[in-house]
Amino acid sequence: MAAQSYDVIVIGAGPGGYVAAIRAAQLGLKTCIVEREHMGGICLNWGCIPTKALLRSSEVFHLMERAKDFGLKAENIGYDLDAVVKRSRGVAKQLSSGIGHLMKKNKIAVVMGEASLPSKGKVSVKTDKGTEELTAKNIVLATGARARELPGLEADGDLVWTYKHALQPVRMPKKLLVIGSGAIGIEFASFYNTLGADTTVVEVMDRVLPVEDAEISAFAKKAFVKQGMKIMEKAMVKQLDRGKGKVTAHIEVGGKVEKQEFDTVISAVGIVGNVEGLGLEELGVKVDRTHVVTDEYCRTGVDGLYAIGDIAGAPWLAHKASHEGVMVAELIAGKHAHPVKPESIAGCTYCQPQVASVGYSEAKAKELGYNIKVGRFPFIGNGKAIALGEAEGMVKTIFDAKTGELLGAHMVGAEVTELIQGYVVGRQLETTEEDLMNTVFPHPTLSEMMHESVLDAYGRVIHM
Repeated sequence: MAAQSYDVIVIGAGPGGYVAAIRAAQLGLKTCIVEREHMGGICLNWGCIPTKALLRSSEVFHLMERAKDFGLKAENIGYDLDAVVKRSRGVAKQLSSGIGHLMKKNKIAVVMGEASLPSKGKVSVKTDKGTEELTAKNIVLATGARARELPGLEADGDLVWTYKHALQPVRMPKKLLVIGSGAIGIEFASFYNTLGADTTVVEVMDRVLPVEDAEISAFAKKAFVKQGMKIMEKAMVKQLDRGKGKVTAHIEVGGKVEKQEFDTVISAVGIVGNVEGLGLEELGVKVDRTHVVTDEYCRTGVDGLYAIGDIAGAPWLAHKASHEGVMVAELIAGKHAHPVKPESIAGCTYCQPQVASVGYSEAKAKELGYNIKVGRFPFIGNGKAIALGEAEGMVKTIFDAKTGELLGAHMVGAEVTELIQGYVVGRQLETTEEDLMNTVFPHPTLSEMMHESVLDAYGRVIHM
């Protein structure tokens, strides 16, 4: 049987992969997508979406506990963990099913199975019915990544969990250890802590949320501690002794090892790219620490072979992958493609309080040699924040003192993951401080704090 031939084959149906396929089809290219497990990939099924559904439940629970603050009565407040998880899985299933509809709508061929690249321009897929051979001038790798597991700290699904286990818990943890305080770790810590777990977070770096601006990290840490979390920084879990219903963690901090008992451990120590079994080395594709090395246009160096999303390295964000998918499809179609600028991609963490940022931190801007102006504005100075009962938070903006360029924006507080896009657009449009100062922000809104922070950087703040 002759191999099916396409203009573009995309391997992996996560956000980057399915967006690349749709854009390629829109541009008139005959397109096929290969997926081994779930349409929508990790993000829709086991990442971005179901975690936000869980966090929404914990947020509502937290608000119910604060009913008295709003003049309301709510007694005997509780939750049904199984029902919370069922809702989360339902949300994920709804969106994953929608991807299948989008493939049909755009006349994209879908092949479910395990893909490998036996030679340039060829894809071999092991399906339930046997092996299917495909060919294309252009192949896009979008195979994503999975949880990193450290020796001795491997997950077992019972006492030690990865994010997948944490999304479908076999029980509600009573005493929880979270290893790693990046976005994944701190979001699960926030969820389980809010629902009543005695939560400890261990971070090997000198602060939680280590990729964020130091001032924002410190603010967030203070909020987490106030909520009852225990935060251990510059600490490392050296060993886990597993017993019946308990885990003894050997935690090294300050040169000394202390032992603590937990009933559940969540390991969130990063990710590794899904590069195995594809045949990349034989094709001459360079792989560095489980990630495919590419140029700014996601080209691998092998003609007609591209890599996008998590497999192509940091930042490991779904929206970065999607944008790369569009760029690569347009590049293949001969359009004028714009490379993705990592420093203009927002990072969002959906803990309580939320954290969001774009561009350079204050320390990074100084390290790069900029003479900077920094503005700050607290949530307590904003009428909408006070009315919402969300008066804890801060907006911080960083400008180039010489040109007025917006170098970075950093936020912590309610709904900042929505607010950050205002600054993202500003950076994309090469907005200066003058543009932002002369923009009229609606009142009363949380967005007014963005304006005030800019004003503060130039000594013109009004409400502080």
